[in-house]
Amino acid sequence: MSATARRPWPMPWKMALGFGLGLLLGLAVHVSGADAGWVRAITDYATTPLSRLFLNLIFMLIVPLLFSALVMGIAEMGDIRALGRIGWKTLAYTVVLSGVAVLLGLVLVNVLEPGAGVDPALARELLAQNVERSREIVASVDTQPRGMDMLLSIVPSNVVQAASENASILALMFFAVMFGVGMVLTPGEKVATLKRGIEGLFEISMTLIGLVIRLAPYAVFCFMFNLAAIFGFDLLLRLGAYVGVVVLALALHMFVTYSVAVRLAGRSPLAFFRGIQEAAVMAFSTASSNATLPTALQVADRIGLPPKVSRFVLTVGATANQNGTALFEGVTVIFLAQFFGVELSLAQQFMVMMVCILGGIGTAGVPSGSLPVVALICAMVGVDPIGIGLILGVNHFLDMCRTTLNVVGDLTLATLVAHGEPEGPGPEPLPSRQGDGRA
Repeated sequence: MSATARRPWPMPWKMALGFGLGLLLGLAVHVSGADAGWVRAITDYATTPLSRLFLNLIFMLIVPLLFSALVMGIAEMGDIRALGRIGWKTLAYTVVLSGVAVLLGLVLVNVLEPGAGVDPALARELLAQNVERSREIVASVDTQPRGMDMLLSIVPSNVVQAASENASILALMFFAVMFGVGMVLTPGEKVATLKRGIEGLFEISMTLIGLVIRLAPYAVFCFMFNLAAIFGFDLLLRLGAYVGVVVLALALHMFVTYSVAVRLAGRSPLAFFRGIQEAAVMAFSTASSNATLPTALQVADRIGLPPKVSRFVLTVGATANQNGTALFEGVTVIFLAQFFGVELSLAQQFMVMMVCILGGIGTAGVPSGSLPVVALICAMVGVDPIGIGLILGVNHFLDMCRTTLNVVGDLTLATLVAHGEPEGPGPEPLPSRQGDGRA
């Protein structure tokens, strides 16, 4: 190969190209007639199956990756006291960052009032257009655990069943944490073989996901083509004020709150955001924290976060540190209350804030995983849950935005937790790690 051979495009550029082409072609199709038979044929038999195939391939590997990464992250600490310190720091920073996110969203939605003065006829029309999908989501509210049941559901009675259900991913993670703690407490010579096996499972999962990620630019094209061809800008423009408030709140939290947090951890915010851009683009493209986890783990290695911290914090954060989701839920509930003319007291809004923080921790890290939680909170404060039909047309775009904040928040959280942690000698590298060529 000659020295002048062109270097391959970086993956973020490829995904950005797929995003742009999909959006432009989708808009062109929408303008020319989105209801045409050939358009439906393309979306039904080409773009939608391809995009689903990509996500299915990712989710197929998420369970072994989550389990092995979390177990190894705990086992490599080698000291149960270190697990306690990192675990408590992770929990504390998660609550603080989620609380700031929800509070920021509630302040903006109350000051700007995007739901005030909406045309009632338009509201009824949008509800009618999305009523079936809304009812499906609202119906799932009854199956969501509440109160003490929500707490008890974290401890799985059947770990295999928990692994097979995305909604029970926290239960799987609890089992992985307990498994890792058991490995730490068990004499090393008795679990050395098992530890190497789990390490091998982690490496195999990362290798396979690396192959799947090569399909990401094509999947991104399909995602954006479907979104633009079916919805266009019509619904986005009608709900522009709501979208603007959500995006503004997400942007402020990302570039102000996270910059302050990274600076407190002794790092340059500019260098931090430059280093994590691949994970941010992947999160925006897939709208899934779980699907972005492999990329986030690789990015954490490149920006110099200790693996014993990043594996634990990022795998937990993929489900439990959903800052963007918590913020989105709070803004959406207040927006719908304004839309339907429901006055919420400060006490009710405080309750909304608390539930959103918990909802951000307990929401599955999959596309649109927060919609049932929004419906549940609406019912709690006297807002008709069917109103979520108003936001379905713009939900995919906002899902991509809030997932980006979730993933950046996970990396910010890992940076905060890693700050001040002693490096120590760490575990001896396993043979499978040597010479793997990863940056």
